[in-house]
Amino acid sequence: MPVMVLRLLDVEGADCADGARDGHVTYHVQASRPPSDRQLAPAPIDHHTRIKPAARRAEWATPAGLREAMSWADTALRTAGRPASGPVQQVKTWNLAGVFRIPTTHGPVWLKTTPPFAACEADVIGAFAQVDPRLVPAVLAADPAGGRVLLEHVPGTDCWDASAATIRDAVSRLVTAQAALAQRPGTVPDGLRDRTPLALIDQVNWLLDGDAADELTADELTAAHDLAQRLPELVAELDACGLPHTLVHGDFHPGNWRSDGQRTVLVDFSDSHFGHPVLDGLRPREFLSEHQWAHATDVWAATWSACQPGCDPARALAIAAPLGHLANAVIYQEFLDNIEPSERRYHAGDPARTIRAALHSTTIIETSRESAPSTNRPHLLPASAD
Repeated sequence: MPVMVLRLLDVEGADCADGARDGHVTYHVQASRPPSDRQLAPAPIDHHTRIKPAARRAEWATPAGLREAMSWADTALRTAGRPASGPVQQVKTWNLAGVFRIPTTHGPVWLKTTPPFAACEADVIGAFAQVDPRLVPAVLAADPAGGRVLLEHVPGTDCWDASAATIRDAVSRLVTAQAALAQRPGTVPDGLRDRTPLALIDQVNWLLDGDAADELTADELTAAHDLAQRLPELVAELDACGLPHTLVHGDFHPGNWRSDGQRTVLVDFSDSHFGHPVLDGLRPREFLSEHQWAHATDVWAATWSACQPGCDPARALAIAAPLGHLANAVIYQEFLDNIEPSERRYHAGDPARTIRAALHSTTIIETSRESAPSTNRPHLLPASAD
């Protein structure tokens, strides 16, 4: 019997220390019809307690919300002359997004639904399309108020094992687009979160005064507050590198690059914001081998140097690792604060884990006269491994 998953109800036996993997999982699903040959057995759960309304539940995680999303997509496709030619395939659903593949006579399209706290992907895609239309998927229809967008299919595969050519294409074209947008006032969409370095200082202090602090040891919390107090100096050093604030992808890892060997396209802009591009430059680090990462940093630095003469992108990468981790920790805490309780397990512990990564990536050293003869201020440098 065809069903669509609405949301996670429970997990037993999961290894939460390994990214919440495995275990016996219970989902709330919506059946397309009653079974024709037999009755369903009673579920071994408190049905009414489990499915009662909950604060911050995603719209697409309810039967009514799912029907509304499917109805909107069907109407939008008919309006565009691309009516569905078969059943909708649910590809992924959780508290951050619902992703559905819809066949049409002119090829598949993708419906994506996102929560109110996510960036409007259609607006972000539109901004990047102004400077590089082939960097992003085509938007067929959008409902910003409902958090829905219909996207044209992008041929190829996700780039988890990216080739050198794919890394060069993805990194260089994103940087070129970001540099171009930074030079065009008014092209960055309104309503994006401000994650510029100065804004992040306040956001990190908010983070350390909240729930994440309860998961840190006393020593870790003290070290985290010490790091937060040194952030203004780090931000000043980052500003001195000469890179402009611009539209940031927000989750620029190879799983969000898609390539058919001829063209590399970026997807998943729900974490996009206005901020410092070094956060995108750092993001692929934990997903690449040492050799791939070295290539990515070379391309990132060379492209920024060509787009912004006189800047120091290599220095920005070297000093910004702690800020990158802390920015991710802030985002994880925002996820936890804005999703329903039963699905918090997807992100439980992520803020504290990422704060620890920031501490691990930070080493205080005295700057030598040879490296910076004009100052003897301490600098924050990344450790050798994340």
